Amino acid sequence: MIDGLPVTAHIAAMDAFLTDFLIPTSGFSGPLFTILVLALVLDAICGDFPWLFRRVPHPVVWVGNLIGWFEKRLNRSDRGNMDLIVRGTITSLAVIGAAGLFGAVIAQISTIGDVFYAAEVFLLAVLIAQKGLHQHVKAVSVALKKDGLSGGRVAVSMIVGRDPDTLDEAGVSRAAIESCAENFSDGVVAPLFWYVLGGPIGLCAYKAINTLDSMIGHRNARYLYFGRFAARLDDVVNFIPARVAGVVICLAAALGSKTSGRAAWHTLMRDAKKHKSPNAGWQEAAFAGALGLSLAGPRQYGDEVVDDPYIGSGRRDASAADIDRALSLYTISCLINAAWPVALKALWVVL
Repeated sequence: MIDGLPVTAHIAAMDAFLTDFLIPTSGFSGPLFTILVLALVLDAICGDFPWLFRRVPHPVVWVGNLIGWFEKRLNRSDRGNMDLIVRGTITSLAVIGAAGLFGAVIAQISTIGDVFYAAEVFLLAVLIAQKGLHQHVKAVSVALKKDGLSGGRVAVSMIVGRDPDTLDEAGVSRAAIESCAENFSDGVVAPLFWYVLGGPIGLCAYKAINTLDSMIGHRNARYLYFGRFAARLDDVVNFIPARVAGVVICLAAALGSKTSGRAAWHTLMRDAKKHKSPNAGWQEAAFAGALGLSLAGPRQYGDEVVDDPYIGSGRRDASAADIDRALSLYTISCLINAAWPVALKALWVVL
């Protein structure tokens, strides 16, 4: 007997609590929480699902092909600037609409029954890039240690757009760390944020916007006007997630053994605005301060040289060891980002 009740009664009450916590019935008290947790676990195990997407195109590849189809037909150099803006806007809205429609189909499938939530779990796991980003950045560190500068240049060319042949070892290392920082928001925090707000439709629409920006949102002669709408829209949808990501990184830096949360926060507040992007500076500044590095600065993309200011006041001579420290910071940040659904769910059940 415990508190005047048989032990079996307490066990039954615990079973009911755990069932309600893990397999609930509706709203955030229900499938949303379960889907979030299962998707994050699935991503942590399977990453980018290479065994699958070697055989079938990844959903982002479908989106990219659709963008390419529109761009080839509508982005014409003989058109005026305003006409190109209109054509680019039409392209963006069409691609976002198609992606949102796909998300709506997944959402409708999920309403058939509990087992069909697997479609939503799989979609979210595929479109979150936690493990995949870690693997790609880790590959740069491994290549630098094993094959030297030439190997590092090849590995970093897989994740950044700048000319790898212009980079020394410090440049390769900084590029990998910057990619890790920026993509923590774009590939991890923002997809989860927009899934919570908009379900599969919000998630798919966000990934379409992000892909549009990466393909046509460049400030060069070809895309300056055609990609303007896509670039501005990407700034809008990443505004909140980028700031959330910056704060999460500062918390992670405070918990890490080789990072400084105080320096991360100070650098974020001071240097985030130095970045040409209204969003990317938040993550890069937090990483720079946490690791005691200077990131960004002048760099080359093809024939274009970008003369940006440095973010952070630390060392510029980054190395493979600094990439490893950045990955430790990234891992803690991902854990914090994954913890908030559990915390909210616990509050929901208790209150």
